[in-house]
Order: sequence, then C-alpha cells, then structure tokens
Amino acid sequence: MSDYSVRPLCESDHDRIVSVMRFLDPDEVCVVCPYFEVRTWRADTVLMRDGESGDFMGIILAGQVAVRKETAFPGKYTLVAVLDPGAMVGEIPVVEQGVRCATVVAMSDVEMLTLDSDGLERLLAERPDPGVKVLKRIIHVLSLRLRKAYDRLSSLL
Repeated sequence: MSDYSVRPLCESDHDRIVSVMRFLDPDEVCVVCPYFEVRTWRADTVLMRDGESGDFMGIILAGQVAVRKETAFPGKYTLVAVLDPGAMVGEIPVVEQGVRCATVVAMSDVEMLTLDSDGLERLLAERPDPGVKVLKRIIHVLSLRLRKAYDRLSSLL
C-alpha cells in the first residue's frame, strides 16, 4: 500500500492549478494538465527520501512540506526549507534520472500536482512550447536554490 493517494485532475482543480502555475498562460495550463496527476499525503508522511531514486516532482497545491537533510548524527537533520503552495519540490531526479538529495516530509495534509520523468519527456515531445516553459521553470527554481546554497556556504567560510 502506498503512502499517498492519486487522482486525475478535474475541472474543479483549474483555478488552483492556474494559481500555482503562474509561469504558464491559462491556456497553456490546460495543455499541460494531462501530463500531471494529483497526489495527496497525510501529515507527517515522508513524500521523498534522501538517497532513494525518484521518479516524480511536484508543485504544492495545498499544505506545507519540510525539506530536510540528514546529518552525520543518526536521527538528526538540518531543516533546509519549508515549502508552501506554489513551490516546486523533487525536480532533480526527474531531470537527471538520479536519486533524491533531501527528505521531504508533509507538515500537514498535502496535495501536490505531480509530474514523472516519462510525463516530462512526453510533454516536451508532444507539446514543446509549454513543455519548454515547464523545463525553464525547473531550471529557474534550481538556479535560485543553488544561489542560496552558495550564499549560505560563503557565510560559513
């Protein structure tokens, strides 16, 4: 049994999806929606685990997640970020077919718009214009996170 439930997108999701995908025109949101699904997790559930292979990324529709990195001390972690609706999470393995680099835990019940690596490939092949916009958004998010990591590292050195 999985730790989440999955459901297809429905028309009543449209306004919420448009609000978290502001990087797309509303018409483009309708075009990309068939490549996504909605997953729901209960509070305190691990959505993604550091070191495990990942096959999906998400955009938070509702709820809040904690992104944390394990430390050298068993059972201890560093809180990397708290993410709210509209935030993207888990995008690295979808782009590079790798493993998760942090653990993500639901701080409340979480509903997330998810896209797996096959869906991203299909989106780019079948609908390249909005697909490239999704990919550019992923790159933008990764760039911001890398910049913040550089800032944190330089303040420690």
